[in-house]
Amino acid sequence: MMPDRVSRVAGKSGENIRNMDDNLRERYSRQILFGEIGEEGQDRLRNSSATIIGCGALGSAVAGLLVRAGVGRLRIIDRDFVEPSNLQRQTLFEETDAQEALPKAVAAERRLRLINSDVEVQGVVGDLTDANVGDLLADSAVLLDGTDNFETRLLVNDYAVSKSVPWVYAAVVSSLGLTMPILPRQTACLGCLAEDGDEARNALAASSTRANEPTCDTVGVLGMAAGVIASLEATAAIKILLGKSQPCDARLISCDVWTGRFRSMRVPRREDCRACVQERFSYLDGEAQPHLTMCGRDSVQIHESRRRLDLAALGRKLTAAGSQVRQNDFLLRLQVPPYELTIFADGRAIIKGTRDPSVARSIYARYVGA
Repeated sequence: MMPDRVSRVAGKSGENIRNMDDNLRERYSRQILFGEIGEEGQDRLRNSSATIIGCGALGSAVAGLLVRAGVGRLRIIDRDFVEPSNLQRQTLFEETDAQEALPKAVAAERRLRLINSDVEVQGVVGDLTDANVGDLLADSAVLLDGTDNFETRLLVNDYAVSKSVPWVYAAVVSSLGLTMPILPRQTACLGCLAEDGDEARNALAASSTRANEPTCDTVGVLGMAAGVIASLEATAAIKILLGKSQPCDARLISCDVWTGRFRSMRVPRREDCRACVQERFSYLDGEAQPHLTMCGRDSVQIHESRRRLDLAALGRKLTAAGSQVRQNDFLLRLQVPPYELTIFADGRAIIKGTRDPSVARSIYARYVGA
């Protein structure tokens, strides 16, 4: 079990313990009746905290499950905005979110607050990086994977192992999905599973530009696969928050919802693992390159995290120059045929219509500035 970490983090919010009234007991009554949770467990969930990194198909489904289960504080970190193609599988979003191009973290926070006002929900629009990972993940008792790339996953893994924070790895593509809870120092970490000790090969494994790697952009993804994996991921998180997760439970589960095939396997800790054995946290130390291409779209993301943009002023400037601009409180969109720029206040931009970083940077410099 991992009660020490969970108790300590729950105790942070528990400095002012939130007790249930009769209305909340009724709300959570069917979950309280489940013997492994009970009223004591429900109280513990209501005084616990979790962070989901990424709010796509997996992240949105996991967020909905945890909020309905009554996890007390939930943070959602996502860098992207809602598009029509998301609606087939990303369960928190509606057509109006796509029409308004709302950031996923903003749309998710709004929807989740309507689902359960008993839960404190915080949406963070931005990328998780080595520069902000400590601030964004520091107060969470469990971390959940909703990302679309291994660079971010390995960053989360480095942080989790270095701070002994449990987390749950998950991924979905096509009709396939897999997930594995990771209990630092007790079970295999993601480095044990995905890396092999060869630094050059590890860098290649983390690259999203491998020609033969299937992605949701090339082979699609079924919402049903995300739903199954999200259920397993959320269950693993709740067991961790309740202090009931055993090392023997930390198995890699894979499934194909189209064929109905499931597999569960034990992943041993590797004696030469860079992260959990050698404690070399290269992603946490900023040695990895930022993720550029984005799953599900012919797009490149530009990182300019050191600059803040006045979107209103930029919008006026571009409009005066004859550009067609759409914007809301969170982002600005600019059509530059055959490309489309989506620019965020933190300096980031997503350039749709190319996978060439040099082309993307050239467009960014032209319309936003070098």
